[in-house]
Amino acid sequence: MSLAELTELRRRRAGTRTVAKRTTAEGFTLIELMTVIAIILILATIAVGNYRRSYDKAKEATLKQDLFVLRKAIQDYTADKEAAPNTLDDLVTEHYIGKIPNDPMTDAPDWAVDSANCSDSVMSPDQIAGGICDVHSASDAVSPFEGTAYSSW
Repeated sequence: MSLAELTELRRRRAGTRTVAKRTTAEGFTLIELMTVIAIILILATIAVGNYRRSYDKAKEATLKQDLFVLRKAIQDYTADKEAAPNTLDDLVTEHYIGKIPNDPMTDAPDWAVDSANCSDSVMSPDQIAGGICDVHSASDAVSPFEGTAYSSW
C-alpha cells in the first residue's frame, strides 16, 4: 500500500469513528432562579415601603404649606377689609389666592373652616366680628409621623 492510500484509509476510519463527547446543559437551575426571584421580591418590598413613606411625608408637607397660605390670605383679607371672609370663595373673588387648593388628605377642596372662635383674631376695633378666622383639614386621619389628627393642624 502506498502512503497516499494509507492516509486515505486512516481518514475514512477517523470519519466513521464517533468520539463520545459529554454535553452539558446550559442555563440556570430552578434553585438559582428561585433565589434570584426571592431577592428581587425582598428588594421590591423595601422599595415600596420607602416610596409610600415618602409619599405620605410629601402630602403632609403640602398640607402644611396650603394651611399656611390659606391662613395668611385670611389674615390679609381681614386686615384689608376689616372683616373676616364669610367663605373661602371670598378669598378667590378678591384675589388673595388664585384658587382654593385641594386638601391633600381628602383630595378635594373641602376644608374645615373655623368661625366659632374668632374673638382672638380681631385685628382692629373697627373690625366686624364674624366670618372665617381659621382653616383646617377635613380629614379624620391621623399623621403616622406626628401622631396628631390632620384636622387639628
